[in-house]
Amino acid sequence: METQDNQNEQMPNLPERDELTTEQQIRRRTIKAFALFGAASLVPFGVWKWIQQQPKVNGLPKTFRTVLGGNEAIASLFLSHNHLAPTFPPEDAAKKVRVNGSDGMKGDFDPATWSLKVEQTASGEANRRFTLLLEDIKALPKVEQVIEFKCVEGWSQIQHWGGARFADFVAKYGVGTRSGHPAQSAGDWYQYVGLETPNGGYYVGLDIESALHPQTLLAYEMNGQPLTGPHGAPLRLLIPVKYGVKNLKRIGRIFFTDQRPRDFWHERGYDYFVGL
Repeated sequence: METQDNQNEQMPNLPERDELTTEQQIRRRTIKAFALFGAASLVPFGVWKWIQQQPKVNGLPKTFRTVLGGNEAIASLFLSHNHLAPTFPPEDAAKKVRVNGSDGMKGDFDPATWSLKVEQTASGEANRRFTLLLEDIKALPKVEQVIEFKCVEGWSQIQHWGGARFADFVAKYGVGTRSGHPAQSAGDWYQYVGLETPNGGYYVGLDIESALHPQTLLAYEMNGQPLTGPHGAPLRLLIPVKYGVKNLKRIGRIFFTDQRPRDFWHERGYDYFVGL
């Protein structure tokens, strides 16, 4: 079983970032974003009313969505495999793990009939559609993580999770790349991953770099025990470098694409990246 200390070893060949991520450029983008927010706080009522009357873009007036997009661009600059969420000893983990959110979890569901649909559209052998069972995920190297789960509502909790790295899942089943083989170049990766609950009621989108982060898990255990229904049994996403809204419960479908997938809370006013 793999532990938290060796998660950076043998990571996949990720898309390279532009070299334009210098401290100076980050500072300029940060100043620009804060300036926009500051200006918004000073505008007359008439301007505020004008903003509110603008067409909505994913749940927000266009001006606010533009500012949020700028913040998203800044946050994404800091994501790397060297940017790890803090980890803790197992004894620090909560014994009673908080349950929050039931979108996509309502209605009848029989775990015994669950399966995971995996899809990617490409030419040749990389065009894949197949189904996996929980045993297939458990056959991958097991990783345990004790991390601080953070919610956009303001609460956090130290939690103990177990499962398989998403990067190991990708490597094992030959998905995520246009070639259908381990990536030999950055351009071979699809840009995004989409995940949905079996009923399609909840859905998230991730950039490929976030999905392949060494702490991103397909989790099937909590505190050393199988997941319970309210926590997303039989399989859920655990991505501690993002807020909880991206940690989709009860995964029913995973697909790879170059078009940014829809995202439940992005459509309701949140930024797409929601990174920590």
